[in-house]
Amino acid sequence: MTPSQALAGLWATLGLPPDQLDAARLTGADPVLPSSFALGTAAQASIAASGLAAVTIHHLRGGPRQQVAVDMRHAATDFHSEHWLTVDGTARGDGWDRIAGLYPCGDGRWVRLHTNFPHHREGVLKLLGCGYDRAEVASALQAWQAIAFEDAAADAGLCVTAQRSFAEWDAHPQGIAVQAEPLVAIERIGDAPPRPLPPAADRPLAGLRVLDLTRVIAGPVCGRTLAAHGAEVLLITPPHLFNPRALEIDSGRGKRSAFLDLRVPAARETLAGLLREADVFVQGYRRGAVAGHGFGPEDAARLRPGIVYVSLCAFGFTGPWADRRGFDSLTQTASGFNTAEAAAAGETKPRALPVQALDHASGYLLAAGALAALARRAREGGSWHVLVSLARTGHWIRGLGRVANGLAGPAPQRADIADFLEESESGFGRLSAVRHAAVLSATPAHWALPAMPRGTHPPVWA
Repeated sequence: MTPSQALAGLWATLGLPPDQLDAARLTGADPVLPSSFALGTAAQASIAASGLAAVTIHHLRGGPRQQVAVDMRHAATDFHSEHWLTVDGTARGDGWDRIAGLYPCGDGRWVRLHTNFPHHREGVLKLLGCGYDRAEVASALQAWQAIAFEDAAADAGLCVTAQRSFAEWDAHPQGIAVQAEPLVAIERIGDAPPRPLPPAADRPLAGLRVLDLTRVIAGPVCGRTLAAHGAEVLLITPPHLFNPRALEIDSGRGKRSAFLDLRVPAARETLAGLLREADVFVQGYRRGAVAGHGFGPEDAARLRPGIVYVSLCAFGFTGPWADRRGFDSLTQTASGFNTAEAAAAGETKPRALPVQALDHASGYLLAAGALAALARRAREGGSWHVLVSLARTGHWIRGLGRVANGLAGPAPQRADIADFLEESESGFGRLSAVRHAAVLSATPAHWALPAMPRGTHPPVWA
C-alpha cells in the first residue's frame, strides 16, 4: 500500500471532507527503518492525517486552505522521538527497567515482561519468587509455561504477554474481537446542540481546550499533537503514579501540567469544573479506572454536553482481554509482530520493531479522531466518544504490507536525523528534540510552552 493510499483509507475512516486530501504532500519511501514492516508509511500516513485534520478544523473556522507536507524520514524520526531526546546534551534513555524484556519459558515459548513501573516490577518478582536480577528471573521462568505465566500475571494485575504468531493471534478470541473493531471509532454518546467552532485564529486549534489524563507514549502524543497546532492542553496526573522521565519530557512540550489525585473528593470537584469548560477529554487508563472516579464517557457527557471524550486501550475495547493492562511492546509480542519480524530476519528469538510504532501511530490517530469528532459536533451537535486501541492499530500496520529487504538497512544515527531536531529551553534543562513532522504551509506547528515537571502548574485553565 502506498502512503497516499494509506492516508486516503484513514481519511475515509475519519469521515472528513475528501477534497482535503489534495492538500497532502507526502515524500519519501520505505524502508526508512530496519524493519520488514512499512513503518515509514504508518508514520507518514498517521501524522499526515492529524495534520490534515487540524487544517480542516482551521478552514471550517474561516482560516485559509493550506498544504500539509510530511517527509517519511522525518515521520519515522518522530515515531522514535523519545529516543532522540537529550537534556543539556545528555540522552535521557528510553526508561527500560533492567529486567524488562524477553525470556524463554520451560515450554520453549517466550514471554515479554514489562517492569518499567515499580509496582509492576515488584509484582512480577513476587510472582516468580526471585530477586531483582535478570539471571534469577530467567531461571525462575523455566518452571513456567508461557501462556500459564501470562494468565497468572494478568490475574495479578501485571503486564506480561506470551509470544504468538500472527496466525495464533488471529485465531485467539481477543485477536478475533480486535479485527471486528473500527480502527478509529467515533461514537455519539449524548445529545447536545451544535457548538460552532471558535472564530478563525492564527493557529488551527487556538481557543480549544483539552484535558489530558494520559501517560507513557500514545495518549501523551495525542495531547502533544493538539498542542502543536495551538490547543490549550492541560495535563492532569496524580502525584503518586510513575511515568518515565524521558517520556514525560518529550511529550510534555506545549502543555501545562497539574496534579490532581482523583481519590480525593476535592480533586474530583476540581476536575469536574475543568471538564465543564473543556472541548476534549483524553484518557489512556485501563477500562473502568477513570470511570470509577466518576469521569467515564457518559459521566463526562452529562457534565459537559458536547464533550469529545477520547479513550485509548491496549488490547481492544471488546473481547476477553478488554480489561487487561498493556503497552506497545506487550501488544507486539502477543499479536505476532515479534515472531514475524524474527522470521524475516532469519532469527529464532522474537524480534521487536525498531520503534514503538503502535504507540506513536495510535497517538496520532487519537488526535485525528478527536478533531474529526469536533467537526461533527460543530455540524451535528452531540457528545462524542473516540476509541483507539494499540492492538487494532497493529492490525492496520499489518495491512500496509511488508517491505522487501527492509531489515537490511542500518538503524538511523543521530547525524542522520539532525535536520529534524530543534533546541528549546525547558524546566529540565536545554532540550534537543524532534520537531513536529507535519509541516503546515500557513500555520507552522510548534509548541508555545516548554516541557515542565509534572505538577508545575495549578489545575486551572489559562
